[in-house]
Amino acid sequence: MPGDLCIAFIGGGNMARSLIGGLLHKGFAATRIHVADPSAAQLELLRQHYSVHTTSDNANAVQSTQMVVFAVKPQAFRDAVRPLAAALTKTRPLIISIAAGIAEPDIRRWLGYDAAIVRVMPNTPALHSAGAAALYANHFVSVEQRVLAENLFKAVGIALWVDDERHMDAITAVSGSGPAYFFLLMEILEAAAGELGLPPEIACKLVQQTAYGAARMALESKEDAATLRKQVTSPGGTTAAALSVLQEAQLRGIFLRALTAARDRGAELSREFGRESA
Repeated sequence: MPGDLCIAFIGGGNMARSLIGGLLHKGFAATRIHVADPSAAQLELLRQHYSVHTTSDNANAVQSTQMVVFAVKPQAFRDAVRPLAAALTKTRPLIISIAAGIAEPDIRRWLGYDAAIVRVMPNTPALHSAGAAALYANHFVSVEQRVLAENLFKAVGIALWVDDERHMDAITAVSGSGPAYFFLLMEILEAAAGELGLPPEIACKLVQQTAYGAARMALESKEDAATLRKQVTSPGGTTAAALSVLQEAQLRGIFLRALTAARDRGAELSREFGRESA
């Protein structure tokens, strides 16, 4: 990140804190970060942990900043953006939105000018510098601004670009909501292990380490997931017996329906908090 860059965060919740922590870990100066949040307790936490500038006034936070990150919930997005439109029209910073379902045309319309906007779908493992973020830029975003946005999210994980905004709802379904699917699977495995007689603490540690090990194998291997699965499945063995039950239960179809529901909910959010709210 350039040494003279100033960044404003509108909203100081978990995702904003993870990004701030990532920036500071990479050597970015805390004095160049401004955070606005209505919660006095949240602001105090940010001051104590990160020594950044804090304020309850959104307009104060965005003064003289070259990047504004809107880290607010979808239902609060429009009300956060509109009062800042006049000030942002003058300074023309890069606008970054991490609100699920809020479409770029709506953000640009609320701002009232041809704003450089990057929509991002991060996920909660960013809190542990293991996030996965997908980014979409409108055509007003410069090459330099794309680099800034990418580096912000690379500070807490991986950052991948998509060229079509329509992909964002599917990405939300896959990686944005994805950690919850894995946590549910871990929860189910732990409960099943208990039913088989394992002590809860043993079941918990085995499931956690197995999940970590499988993910690490997938990340470090040149093989795809299907090949890795076949490599650990001996014909007629214990793994094959378990997988047969999962296939009979049509697990693939269940996940397809689940991800489709999440994708469709993203589209509903766009209609609910975007165009229909204008």
